[in-house]
Amino acid sequence: MATKKFKCKVCGYVHEGDAAPAKCPVCQAPASEFEEVTEAGEQPKKKGIDTSSNAYTIIYASVVVIIVAFLLAFFSKALEPQSMANVRIDKKSQILAALNIRDLDKSAVESTYSDVIVADQIITSDGSVVKEGTSKDQDGFTVEDKNISAENLPLYICQVNGETKYVMPLTGKGLWDAIWGYVAVNADKNTIYGVYFSHKGETAGLGAIITEYEKFQKQFEGKKVLNADKSGIAISVAKKGKFVEGLTDDSRCDAITGATLTCDGVNAMLHDCLARYMTFLTTNE
Repeated sequence: MATKKFKCKVCGYVHEGDAAPAKCPVCQAPASEFEEVTEAGEQPKKKGIDTSSNAYTIIYASVVVIIVAFLLAFFSKALEPQSMANVRIDKKSQILAALNIRDLDKSAVESTYSDVIVADQIITSDGSVVKEGTSKDQDGFTVEDKNISAENLPLYICQVNGETKYVMPLTGKGLWDAIWGYVAVNADKNTIYGVYFSHKGETAGLGAIITEYEKFQKQFEGKKVLNADKSGIAISVAKKGKFVEGLTDDSRCDAITGATLTCDGVNAMLHDCLARYMTFLTTNE
């Protein structure tokens, strides 16, 4: 029994069967000139994949996800060396900024750092040297902020204009998120030579001012880290005009107006982090 109808587009002849005839018996047109005839309102069955089915949707989505994941992994791996280089250069530029070497071109950071940094040690809170760090960008340099502890303290030994400086990292919490920085001290281990502070999410125009040299960081230069008898950390950030017991002008820096909590975070960061270096700071070499 015939299941399909095929109509010749040339002469109109209708053929019944499972497939169109090789030639039209009326006009001799080839099989390519026949088209399947359907009942009114009926759609001819499509050959191939049904793109409206759930299975097609699931398979298509899965393939797209796999391709995107592969591309992301590929580009992440391909760009990893450059990304790591950028992180390394950024960290070095921050350390140099604490030494008042700022606004360097990216291409000059590596060479300047190599000239200035003599060694990056790892010491403990009792002043013992764990690693000498003579390679300058290993040992202390590779210690991540989260791994800094009383037994794992990075210390950068520097030479600036023929004078020895020491740089110590700082990590803390601001109003909204993490804050961090570096403090450089002179060879006396007490007088601040320079500082650098940064943040992840402090308020623009308020707490974010801690990143600005002229408005905030410059005032730390020449201040004393330790109190008079060198029994504790004295350097502090306090609201201008506010009396703080035991705090003298040679260790006092003014807080930013309207950014009390961020400045409190900087103050706590200075005290907590530098306290770990107390033995080093109070030991004469």
